[in-house]
Amino acid sequence: MFPCDSPAEDRTSAQSVPQEPAARRVVIISAAVGAGHDGAAEEIALRLRSDGFLVDRHDFLELLPARLGRLLAGVYHRLLTWAPVGYQRIYAATEHTGRPGLAVRALFGSAQRRTLRAIPADTCAVVSTYPGASQVLGRLRLRGRLAVPAITYLTDFSVHALWVASGVDVHLAAHPIPAGQAHARGAAGVSVSGPLAGARFAPGTVEQRRAARARFGLPERSALALLVAGSWGVGPVERVAAEIEASGVAVPVVVCGRNEALAETLRRNGLRHVYGWVDDMPALMAATDVLVQNAGGLTSLEAFASGLPVASYRCIPGHGQTNAAALQEAGLAGWIRGPGELVPVLTELLYGSLGRQQRELGLELMAHRPVGGPAQVIAEAVDRGAPGPVAMDLNVPGPGAPARRPVRTAGRRRPRIGVPVIVATVAATLAMGIGAPLAEAYGDVPGRFGTVAHFLDGDR
Repeated sequence: MFPCDSPAEDRTSAQSVPQEPAARRVVIISAAVGAGHDGAAEEIALRLRSDGFLVDRHDFLELLPARLGRLLAGVYHRLLTWAPVGYQRIYAATEHTGRPGLAVRALFGSAQRRTLRAIPADTCAVVSTYPGASQVLGRLRLRGRLAVPAITYLTDFSVHALWVASGVDVHLAAHPIPAGQAHARGAAGVSVSGPLAGARFAPGTVEQRRAARARFGLPERSALALLVAGSWGVGPVERVAAEIEASGVAVPVVVCGRNEALAETLRRNGLRHVYGWVDDMPALMAATDVLVQNAGGLTSLEAFASGLPVASYRCIPGHGQTNAAALQEAGLAGWIRGPGELVPVLTELLYGSLGRQQRELGLELMAHRPVGGPAQVIAEAVDRGAPGPVAMDLNVPGPGAPARRPVRTAGRRRPRIGVPVIVATVAATLAMGIGAPLAEAYGDVPGRFGTVAHFLDGDR
C-alpha cells in the first residue's frame, strides 16, 4: 500500500458506513526568485485542486537554514542588476558540468531535513518548479528518505544542468525542445505535458481591446509594444524603451514589476505609459500588439495564449539568452540580436507574415496541450507510485518510508555538516565562484564592483 492509500474499511462491524476515500495530497515546492517558478506552481496547484487533490505549497528559499535563501536570492538579483557579464560567465561555466559542485551540494544538502519536515506523511507526490528543490528531492529519493514520486516541472524553455536531478522520477516540459534537452542531459521520465498559463489569458475581441486601452489610458489607434522585464524589472529596460520609442514603429508600454525605482526613472525620462506591478495582465495583453521580453519565462507563455507575437531583445544573461535561442528554434519568438534588427523585426511581427505565423504557432501550442496537462501526468505518477531508485540510506525515514533503526559502524561515526560550516562554504562559493568573474568583468569599474562586494559581505 502506498502512503496515500486510504486504510481498508473495518470489516468487523456490519453496521459500518462506507466512507469516501480521503483526498490525496501533493506537495509543491517552488521559489520566490522572480515570479515564474511561483506562477507555474500556482497553475499546477489550481489544476490539482480542481481534480480533488489536497495541495501544500512551500518556498524552497524558506527551507534553507540561517536565512541563506534570502541571501542567495538577493545575490542573484544584484548580479543580474550590477554584474550581468559576471553572471553570464558563472551560468556558462556551470551549464555543462552535469552535476552540482561540492559547495552547491552542501548548500542543497542543508535543506534536506527541513524539506522532509514540510512533507506530511499522507503525501502522494512532491512536485518541484525550481532546480534547487529538484536537486534536494532527487537526493532524498536516491537515499530512500522520500518514498513517493518526485516530479520536476521545467519552467524554462531551455534546460540548464541543475534542472536535471538524479533520483527525480519524472521531468515535465512545456514543449518538445526543452524535453529533448532534458533527455539529452539524462533526465528520467521526460514527458511533454504542455505549457502553463492562466485561463484568463486568451485573444481579446475588438470590444475588449478597445475597453482595455481606455482603462489603461493607452492610445486608441497606435501600435503598442508591451515591454516586460519580469517581476524584478531587470535588464536594460531604459535602453530598450528608448529604442522602441525612437523607432516610430510602436509606442512602448512598459511594465516594471516591483521595481518602482525603474518606473519612476522611465516616467522622468518622458515615457508616457509606464506601470509597476500590474494585477490584470490579461487585459493589458489584450490592449497591446506585440510583446518584447528579455527572459523567456511565464510571460511569454501568457503572450502565446493571448495571441501576441513575441520578440526577445537585450536578454538578461544565463537563462534569458538560452530561452531566447530555444524559443526562436521552436518558431515561437523572434530573437532580435542587435539594434539594427529592431525596426525590421518589429515591423514584420506587427504587420507581416512572421507575426501571423507566430500567433498561429503560439495559439496552437496552447490549444493542443495534452488533456489535463501537468496535473494529469502528476496524477498518473501518483497512481503508479513511481517506485524510483533503490533505497541507499534509510537512517532517517521520510514520508512513506519504513522506519528502520540506525545502522552504526563500529569505531567510526559519520561526520555531520553543521550550519556554520555550510554558511562558510556558501560564503567561500560566493567569494571564489562569483567574486572572481565579477572582478574580471568589472575590474575597470571599481565603484560598481565595490557595491556588489559590499552586498556579498552583508553590507546593505
